[in-house]
Amino acid sequence: MNPFYITTPIYYVNDKPHLGHAYTSVACDVLARFMRLAGREVFFCTGTDEHGQKVEKSAEKNGVPPQSFTDEVSEHFRLMTEQLNVCPDRFIRTTEPAHLAAAQAIWQKLEANGHIYLDSYSGWYAVRDEAFYAESELVDGRAPTGAEVEWVEEPSYFFRLSAFQDKLLEYYENNPECILPLSRRNEVMRFVEGGLKDLSISRTTFSWGVRVPGDEKHIMYVWLDALTNYLTALGYPEETPNMQQFWPANIHMVGKDILRFHAVYWPAFLMGAGLEPPQRIFAHGWWTIEGEKMSKSLGNVVAPAHLIERYGLDQTRYFLMREVPFGNDGNFSRSAMQDRINSELANNIGNLAQRTLSMIAKNCDGKVPDPSLAGPRPQDQAMLEMVQVTLPETPQAVMGMMERCEFSKMLEELIKMASFANEYIDREAPWKQKKEAPEQMQATLYHLAEAIRCITIMLQPFMPDSSCKLLDQLMVPKDERRFAHLAPAYALKPGTTLPKPEPVFPRFVDEAA
Repeated sequence: MNPFYITTPIYYVNDKPHLGHAYTSVACDVLARFMRLAGREVFFCTGTDEHGQKVEKSAEKNGVPPQSFTDEVSEHFRLMTEQLNVCPDRFIRTTEPAHLAAAQAIWQKLEANGHIYLDSYSGWYAVRDEAFYAESELVDGRAPTGAEVEWVEEPSYFFRLSAFQDKLLEYYENNPECILPLSRRNEVMRFVEGGLKDLSISRTTFSWGVRVPGDEKHIMYVWLDALTNYLTALGYPEETPNMQQFWPANIHMVGKDILRFHAVYWPAFLMGAGLEPPQRIFAHGWWTIEGEKMSKSLGNVVAPAHLIERYGLDQTRYFLMREVPFGNDGNFSRSAMQDRINSELANNIGNLAQRTLSMIAKNCDGKVPDPSLAGPRPQDQAMLEMVQVTLPETPQAVMGMMERCEFSKMLEELIKMASFANEYIDREAPWKQKKEAPEQMQATLYHLAEAIRCITIMLQPFMPDSSCKLLDQLMVPKDERRFAHLAPAYALKPGTTLPKPEPVFPRFVDEAA
């Protein structure tokens, strides 16, 4: 099936990871897991961007060499992926020898193709953003992001960005969803239509970075260096099997603050080097904390590890993907987190599973019930059609939904299915059927268990550990948990002995409150 290459942004190592980093990483992991379950070959890359003036200054401030500083901070990001159960195929660091070679190779390719020339730069530069800004972009003497700017005058190599204006607009027009959400696409197009100036791509006033091939007095612009990581991960500049299979990338996931680098500069660099631009760049929103901007000065920066410790790993993953439509800005609040955990996980999916499996344990000798003991009924068939007919089509029907990162919408559909099953159990009342129609009780409990199996298979990308525990309780074989196994041929086998049921989605009780 079609290969799928997804990347997180290359995280800048000037500080420890926070909620925003966790958000992007979990989203990419969800997509990678979804595509694997759908049968696609997947390559998932994340890592750290370790060069530039900002890193050099941060290292100096901490009294350590830049390499030692980046070694320590990069490890925090690697640890974050493990804590969040994010499983990349490649964790890349831009200080790796392989990446230095790749960054210099793309420079040489651009130079050989006539897209680089030497001149001098004078203008505004924001160290915090590692970005150049025109006078017209400044707001009250600062960058549009609020970062301080400084006037820079130095010799510089330039990339002929202006020559790619029409090519970029053609790329956007021919690929209407290459930048999502669409509001971001419109923003990028307006920027490009306003005219592009050639881009300064080297610096001489600091030393922590990739040397320009053939002119070691110059350091490559950190964004040309950093963006090349997406190629390095696949083995560039060699024509490796991974390069052949996975390039161009299907999705570069980024925060909206670095959209211009990915949606304007990066496609132009790739075109200039004779490579295809990515199929899609998705710019997600930012998180506030209890309605306030996240900042060190306010002391409200949320570390992923704290959320996991307090609320649970899968609960944290679920909340991040469920709370707001991906692409919008979101607000983290403790009350919202608690409500999602209790109303949708504990009271809905968890309650459905616990009630059903407990009744099977008590009334069916702990074995998968036999639905054939009772005659077919419309309400039972409706339950099966919901999970066995709708869901096998879902990977195809929602492939576009997932590629557009509509995670909240996907989870909403699964919650609706669980709600449907809960209504079914309340309506059929198997605790009454036990006395009045025991054969029908067997059928009711079987259809409920099968609904749980299918819902849980679809929940795996979002909550892998919890889903695994629930599928284990249903004795679903490890090799029958892909989307293809949602079909009736893989339904639960009557008579299968089940283990003692254990709660998977406990209620959250705020002990502090």
